[in-house]
Amino acid sequence: MHISEGNPLTNPTARITGFSALAVLSLALAGPGRAQTADLILLHGRILTLDERSSVREALAVSEGRIAALGGSMDMMKLAGRKTRVVDLRGRTVIPGLIDSHIHAIRAALSYGVEVNWIGTTSLAEALGRIREAARRAKPGDWLIVAGGWTPEQFQEKRRPTQTELAAAAGEHPAYVQLFYGWVLMTPAAFKALNIAADADVPPRGKLDEDANGGKTGGISGDTATITALFSRLPSPSFEQRVAGTRAFFRELNRLALTGVVDPGGFGMAPRDYQALFKLWQDRALTLRVAYTVFAQKRGSELEDYRNLTQLLPMGMGDEMLRFNGIGENVAWGMYNNDNPSETDKAQFYEIARWAAERRMSLNIHWHNDRSVGQLLDIFEQVDREAPIRGLRWAIAHLNDASAATLARMKALGVGWAMQDAMYFDGERFRKEKGEEAARRAPPLKTALRIGVNVGAGTDAHRVASYNPFVALRWMLDGKTVGGTPLRGSEEAPTREEALRMYTLGSAWFAHDDDKRGSLVVGRLADLAVLSKDYMKAPLEDISGIESLLTVVGGRIAYAAGPYAGFEESSRR
Repeated sequence: MHISEGNPLTNPTARITGFSALAVLSLALAGPGRAQTADLILLHGRILTLDERSSVREALAVSEGRIAALGGSMDMMKLAGRKTRVVDLRGRTVIPGLIDSHIHAIRAALSYGVEVNWIGTTSLAEALGRIREAARRAKPGDWLIVAGGWTPEQFQEKRRPTQTELAAAAGEHPAYVQLFYGWVLMTPAAFKALNIAADADVPPRGKLDEDANGGKTGGISGDTATITALFSRLPSPSFEQRVAGTRAFFRELNRLALTGVVDPGGFGMAPRDYQALFKLWQDRALTLRVAYTVFAQKRGSELEDYRNLTQLLPMGMGDEMLRFNGIGENVAWGMYNNDNPSETDKAQFYEIARWAAERRMSLNIHWHNDRSVGQLLDIFEQVDREAPIRGLRWAIAHLNDASAATLARMKALGVGWAMQDAMYFDGERFRKEKGEEAARRAPPLKTALRIGVNVGAGTDAHRVASYNPFVALRWMLDGKTVGGTPLRGSEEAPTREEALRMYTLGSAWFAHDDDKRGSLVVGRLADLAVLSKDYMKAPLEDISGIESLLTVVGGRIAYAAGPYAGFEESSRR
């Protein structure tokens, strides 16, 4: 038996409830002629179960990857055996493992090991310092790449870097810094390596930035397709680097209490780009549950591509760690970021949506504006009349300005809303474009909950946002941007428990798993995290700094730090 931080049996106040007594009894009676012992026991904590009664428990036991019992510490210890791992929480808070309902985790992981990460930096000087440090460690000719996840508003300087500053930090190395999907800054060495000297050398709709005197600044402006095509010209990591990057990125998400992701594909993601993920799955080395979709591959042949890709990939194929979860977020190119699709575009989208519905397949789609989403819902309603979509967990992602009328139509269809913290990074621009009143209700979280729409929380990381769920949770509660500007009004602010439920049960819904995970209830998967601070009681401004000290996925320790670091060490033996 392994016990951390002292003797867990010394709490005299532990009591067992009737419910947990029943669970203990059922474990004791399991198996012919012998009692079944727990694999893992957590004691003396504050366990937020998120069950129907919002119960808070002191201890829990895990057996065969699932929650076996909850109750008092003394009673949980009755389930301990010689090989049981016992964790003394010492009053720390435990939550169900967080699930990001919309994160491009598979794509981010591929290059994570070879990128420079600006997420969480608070000054331009700090960000450039990371470039300088990466250059010091890099081999001659190595690229220094910042693939996104930052905004000038997070810096004390409130500005972008200049080419001169970037080149000084990068030295001889070619460097590439991407801001959302609209702008890239490169060093002269990078321009030379990519053979870019004029606008004609830039991907379509891209343009070299110029200063007031017509001189080149090192910046390239364009749209999503431009920047995606430009990024694809960068050196691609080897397969070994992709596997290592995926392992490292998933561990980074575990550090932040994430135990699952719903991945919507992404620009530049071809079928071959899933092989690193599949390798870890085959090796039983995944530390996150991944529900993934396939993205439209080629304009004009979307339906044919879906038919080919899914011939041997029926909806739900996989296991509890990796599962195929349908199509999207780009379902059809003609309906992607298009507020004014043609009749041909809409007809093509209807054909794909009808095909998905007939195959009982989930579908999620990227949509930004409430003023144009009606035409999407018109198609959903038409499909629903012919092949009902309720129960298929179709979803709309983003839609920060959703109206009550739109949310009511979504509720009637059983369509979920995958909501992210985009306003945290881009709120000032949103307010400037749409006005103060629109910003006060963006996104309308309380309205959605009141109407009954299933809301799953997430980040859309990492090209356009941070992947840190606690940054998103704080923003959900206070409505302030990364620059500290208050936007969303209190009338649309959820409670702490409501926000946590969106990041657990709400997100599990999109993976068809809300009956298996997202809450700490007997019989459900043992996905949980021990937090560095009490999420429910910590000052609001401290929530964004919370991390996990112990992350458990299916009863296995995926990440351990601080007082529990030894648990991860022993799990590797």
